[in-house]
Amino acid sequence: MPSREDLGLFATYNAAMNAKLYAAAAALPKEALVADRGAFFGSVLGTLNHIAVGDTIWLRRFMAHPSDLPALKAMAGIPAPTGLAHMICDDLQSLWEYRRRLDAIILALAAEVSDNDLEQPLRYRNARGDFQKRFGTLLLHLFNHQTHHRGQVSTLLSQSGLDIGVTDLLEWIPDHA
Repeated sequence: MPSREDLGLFATYNAAMNAKLYAAAAALPKEALVADRGAFFGSVLGTLNHIAVGDTIWLRRFMAHPSDLPALKAMAGIPAPTGLAHMICDDLQSLWEYRRRLDAIILALAAEVSDNDLEQPLRYRNARGDFQKRFGTLLLHLFNHQTHHRGQVSTLLSQSGLDIGVTDLLEWIPDHA
């Protein structure tokens, strides 16, 4: 099971890596942001949208947690995406504002979740059916999904001559005393 400290580390790392990706992507002209590069979600902007879609879907599902976690109340005003390739925003600046809003919710959630919350089962539904899984493991999935697709965006940016620098979580893990 992830510890609360692990979740705080993941939330901080994700927010920082998202900031690096968006800063690098901002150096691209609009045509390069939306150009289909053969990635699963097509373009840099399409993949960044997909990451935000995935987070939105999961954070909205997390609202059903039995502890009624206060950080997730901010999701009430955010509509559910219509699908995994949904375009939340068609421009980078608007998507960056949306991304920062999601990252703030994730950071607040990581700060408030308890060990007991992590052990609770969460019931949710998707296109394949009804599920009940341990909340702590679902949070790990949220972070893993972001990391997976950020790697794709990092590759697309690298192919455009942009280097976002070190992306390894290892750089964020504190030394053990």
